[in-house]
Amino acid sequence: MNFSFDDAMEAEIRRAAQRLLEGRLVAFPTETVYGLGADAENVQAIARIYAAKGRPANHPVIVHLAPGASLEYWAARVPPQAQKLIDAFWPGPLTLILPRAERIPAAVAGGQDSIGLRCPSHPVAQALLRRFAELKGGHGGVAAPSANQFGQVSPTLAEHVRAEFPGMPEDELLILEGGASEVGIESTILDLSRLEQGVGPVILRPGHITAVQMGEVLGLAPESLIPGEAGEGMHDSSRVEVAHQRGGGGLVQEPLSQARAGSQRQEPRQDQVQDRAQSQAPRVSGSLKAHYAPRTPLQVSSWDGIQKLADAGFLPGQRLACIVFERPEGKPSSVPGIDWFVVKAEPHAYARELYALLRRLDQDGYARLVFEQPPRSAPWRAVNDRLGRAAAAFDVSLSK
Repeated sequence: MNFSFDDAMEAEIRRAAQRLLEGRLVAFPTETVYGLGADAENVQAIARIYAAKGRPANHPVIVHLAPGASLEYWAARVPPQAQKLIDAFWPGPLTLILPRAERIPAAVAGGQDSIGLRCPSHPVAQALLRRFAELKGGHGGVAAPSANQFGQVSPTLAEHVRAEFPGMPEDELLILEGGASEVGIESTILDLSRLEQGVGPVILRPGHITAVQMGEVLGLAPESLIPGEAGEGMHDSSRVEVAHQRGGGGLVQEPLSQARAGSQRQEPRQDQVQDRAQSQAPRVSGSLKAHYAPRTPLQVSSWDGIQKLADAGFLPGQRLACIVFERPEGKPSSVPGIDWFVVKAEPHAYARELYALLRRLDQDGYARLVFEQPPRSAPWRAVNDRLGRAAAAFDVSLSK
């Protein structure tokens, strides 16, 4: 990502790093979403994150590190698999779960013996982390969940952060500008904390970095990284992952007709595919069944289901937003009270725009948001995860 640093931005970075050193909060951009940051070794500062977000104390946060930081300071053990992944994907949208070093407060890990570590690629985040590490004598880390109220839609612009915390003055929360987040959804989380118990590596949250990409680096089959791979209810998307990837991790875009056909296959619900490794896994950010939710009720439906809804009409006096891959022709496109929004049929572009779209629709007074089910193929796994968790926050059906 290209980003221009002028004297004013350099001064703002120094001011933000000093704020962190003083135990105050700083919101900053990353390539995934904006983070709400505090000194990862300051228990009082970490508590301010939880208080500002309304976050449960047992829900861990990720520690962000500058490029070249010593993982041995933060982790009790750094297995060879971790170093391979760091060499391949850091800086970038990959969080590694490792055994936590005793010197690091348990508060940052929700009281667990593990810790999530990530090195972001956004230049503003890197400049802040480097400056903060200097102020801390070389070992500064910033604990930072997404900069939003707990369970709500993550922010991808600085203005989203301001909207989430309108009552916090600048002396309590300094917000760094960094433009729109390029990835748009949270990082992939890979658990390496239980290797000595013979468990893992295992993906605990899907994201931009895929099982295929990590499997290539680790010399492992992609399905071995996905919970349920041992035949205990694995997602269809996991089984077909290799078929939807080209060499080097490039994505194969499916024709819309094939994508819609694939989206109608029935898969086990997310809460039915947890295997033994997953049930004993460390708690991680974004792993609750209901998460990433707007305030407007959200439904995910097949293309056929949306067309039937349009044919039947919606509740009188209420407005419905339908988010689809292609605008329908004929009668459905002109039904009163239904607005149509066309999104890109490519997973990275879709993810990049998803949260900003949710925020915009949330402000437009709709009674319900209905998203067309994306393809149930591996490149769409992270998008389906976020939409599924957003929808799980609401008990709605298209018949209502």
